Amino acid sequence: MKIAFIGLGNMGAPMARNLIKAGHSLRLVDLNKTVLAELEQLGGSISASAREAAQDAELVITMLPAAVHVRSVWLGEDGVLAGIAKGVPAVDCSTIDPQTARDVAAAAAKQGVAMADAPVSGGTGGAAAGTLTFMVGATPELFATLQPVLAQMGRNIVHCGEVGTGQIAKICNNLLLAISMIGVSEAMALGDALGIDTTVLAGIINSSTGRCWSSEMYNPWPGIVETAPASRGYTGGFGAELMLKDLGLATEAARQAHQPVVLGAVAQQLYQAMSQRGEGGKDFSAIINSYRKPQ
Repeated sequence: MKIAFIGLGNMGAPMARNLIKAGHSLRLVDLNKTVLAELEQLGGSISASAREAAQDAELVITMLPAAVHVRSVWLGEDGVLAGIAKGVPAVDCSTIDPQTARDVAAAAAKQGVAMADAPVSGGTGGAAAGTLTFMVGATPELFATLQPVLAQMGRNIVHCGEVGTGQIAKICNNLLLAISMIGVSEAMALGDALGIDTTVLAGIINSSTGRCWSSEMYNPWPGIVETAPASRGYTGGFGAELMLKDLGLATEAARQAHQPVVLGAVAQQLYQAMSQRGEGGKDFSAIINSYRKPQ
């Protein structure tokens, strides 16, 4: 299949790599020339613009940093909608606000293009391994079309409902993830301050009612989970700045819906403070450093 893939960052590049390995012909667009050259060596071809990449494509996929980039890449003069043919399916895998997803999909629909939103969960490791979870907002017909291709990049392909619901699922999940990581951080730091061995404490939590993904699989205390970013200096994971962005999306959506997210607002402030300390580039689990005594 001829696929236009636009956005080759930490998530997009390994996703595109998996599609090339699966035998698809990819037309690639990104500002990072090094990544473009690497994927070209694997068999992809480089396009000068989103418009050029979308021409003659049989599917368009975008994976971009924020809503402003999604609007520009899709709606701009050299954007996807300036080049895509009527009837070609399209999907945006960025994490953005639900309203932007709906607005861009509505603009695409006016040109006869069915578009889905499909943000992902699973991090860079999941992107590389092809084990991502895709949260898809689309018509049943479009979901059926996209599912086989998304399955070559992910393990769990979930139909959430109409366009925009994929983003809703993603921001709600990450809202909870941020809150649970802060809770685990508080508990681990308190246990350490009171004198219990943190390995013992983590084992108790992970076999008791406090058990959760943030503790069991991604514990923020160094040395508890060997594969977690905490055990490699909080590198190579999900950046705190990205978590802060997602919390901003969640709290803004909650404001629009007049829905209280009290713990979400507190979490946003804690990650904002972390960013202001210059730690925004670390994995989000480094929030535990807000509670630990200086080493």
